[in-house]
Amino acid sequence: MGLGVLEDRSMDHVPGTTRYFDDPERPQYAADGVEGLKCDKSGPVPIILVPQPSDDPNDPLNWPLWKRDLITFILSMTAIFATALGPILAANTVTLSLYFQTTFARVAELTGWYLLGVGVAATFFVPSARIWGKRHLFVIGAVLLVVTSAWGGGSGKNYDSFLWARIWQGVATAPFESLINAAVGDLYYVHERGIRMAFTNLAVFGGAFFTPILVGKITSVESLYWPWTFYFVAIFCALSLPFIIFFCPEMAYRREASLNLDLLSTENPATEKHGDGNPSPVDSHQPISVQGGPSQQANGAADAEKSHLAPAKASWAQSLALFNGRKTDETFWKLLLRPFPLFLQPAFLWACLIQGCLIGWTVFIGVIMAQFFLSTPLWWTEVETGYAYTAAFIGAILGFVIAGALADWSAKYMTKLNGGVYEPEFRIVLVIPQLILGCAGLFGFGITIDGLLYRKYHWAVPLFFFALEVAGMVIGAVASSLYIVDAYRDLAVEGFTCLIIFKNMFSFALTFKGFDWLVATRSKAAPIFNALGIVQVVICLTSIPLYVYGKRLRSFFHRHDLLALFRVR
Repeated sequence: MGLGVLEDRSMDHVPGTTRYFDDPERPQYAADGVEGLKCDKSGPVPIILVPQPSDDPNDPLNWPLWKRDLITFILSMTAIFATALGPILAANTVTLSLYFQTTFARVAELTGWYLLGVGVAATFFVPSARIWGKRHLFVIGAVLLVVTSAWGGGSGKNYDSFLWARIWQGVATAPFESLINAAVGDLYYVHERGIRMAFTNLAVFGGAFFTPILVGKITSVESLYWPWTFYFVAIFCALSLPFIIFFCPEMAYRREASLNLDLLSTENPATEKHGDGNPSPVDSHQPISVQGGPSQQANGAADAEKSHLAPAKASWAQSLALFNGRKTDETFWKLLLRPFPLFLQPAFLWACLIQGCLIGWTVFIGVIMAQFFLSTPLWWTEVETGYAYTAAFIGAILGFVIAGALADWSAKYMTKLNGGVYEPEFRIVLVIPQLILGCAGLFGFGITIDGLLYRKYHWAVPLFFFALEVAGMVIGAVASSLYIVDAYRDLAVEGFTCLIIFKNMFSFALTFKGFDWLVATRSKAAPIFNALGIVQVVICLTSIPLYVYGKRLRSFFHRHDLLALFRVR
């Protein structure tokens, strides 16, 4: 029982469990019985590279770190503009209600339809990414962002046209919401993912909270007005498009199964078998040399043959192709249906709840914001309401800092305490700050926003709690994403599809019920947010049994394949 994680009784080595390098005096050994593994020796103590890079120069794990970070940065910046379309109407509720001569509820539904577009499109885009890679979807998504944003700004007073623009904006956003975290799994080793995953989640979630700040100001400028909020998104996405085309090659790679050390069911990769019962062809030769160290069992003839068979490095022009071969032999329809059985797997259901519910509560706050800030007693304009989202943006930054500081540090520290054995369940400890900040934010926002109506609290107080709620949301998103990538990396894409479907469908439903709930409670927010806070506390507490029994769950579902049971594998 390592640090509270129960050992499995059926398997000697459970996929997801890996060994970090723990003894610098033995550079040829990762651990007893595992020889010749490539290591990262840039730090004081070498760390086993998980997954192991291949000898192919086109393997993204063999690209220099600056190149991988550049790709992540470009995609994350574009994701900021894409996800900005989600809350882009938050500060304009009254303006759009008067412009289209409709109710607040119908304006809120415009955000809901956008979220529906994201959820439905992601369901189809993810299998496409599994078969043909992610590059074509990022390029197509960026093109659609330009077109649909221009459409939204130019829709005039035609509500139906604007609604369809919002749906297609969701479709355009889907690749950047559903595939960026999975791209981190493609581009980085386990020990490099924490800070990058925190950054991509900040881009996807945090950047969205900066949008209303700008939208309110843009709307107030008579010469620009609200359509320019969409035109600016179109312009910035158009500027991002060449960077995606020319500097973001395909990052999906068809890796030899034996190199995925975190997916193996044995401790020693040399003993890992293929489906035909034979050893992996990679492991049937001499051991892989240790990066930065002496090669093991040098054999000139074998090296010459290996060099002759090694793939040629793709040229820059070749890397611009939208497709560079299939990444799997599986059929599209099986991959399309594959995420849905995972909702029955406790780990994936936990991840959906941990990430999706707080995101839903955040959308809910955005929907009802107008009720409290654009009316009595403040009577704020769009500009002031937009500025109110500064608190949410600061909260997102706070969540990013906390998650970024704790994610890799806590995993490495717990691995050290566990004798050099890393368990993906170590990522779940990030739920502790989510529980403290996120739940405090929910309870506090409901109480203080009601008090605002009677001038019991300054307007900054509920916004402070809004910031705490958003910080908890970002931390939860990082925790759940890291756990899925590390514990079930072979199912990471399907796992992120589950997260996207759940959070968008859940948020879509909340946009239709937000004002109805307020009417039912006579505009009292405290009863609603007290209930939401209790629900979130219960969700966070489910992390305890998952932490304790997570390794046994991984073993059970490795031995009893849920996807094979539903005939989608």
